Amino acid sequence: MEKKPGYTEAIKELEQIVSEIEQGEISVDILSEKVKRATELIRICKSKLTTTEKDVNEILKEMKEE
Repeated sequence: MEKKPGYTEAIKELEQIVSEIEQGEISVDILSEKVKRATELIRICKSKLTTTEKDVNEILKEMKEE
């Protein structure tokens, strides 16, 4: 099973994919794979941001209660 990348790694890979697409150096056959991978990376980033937001809000709530 492949390990999911962390937020930083996912962002770097996304930036690389976008750069490759912008340069137009990707064949149509590979483009579909790159778009699927980018979608997966976006989900990973979104999940991490959501989790982090919940954690921060919980910490702030606890600090208010003290």
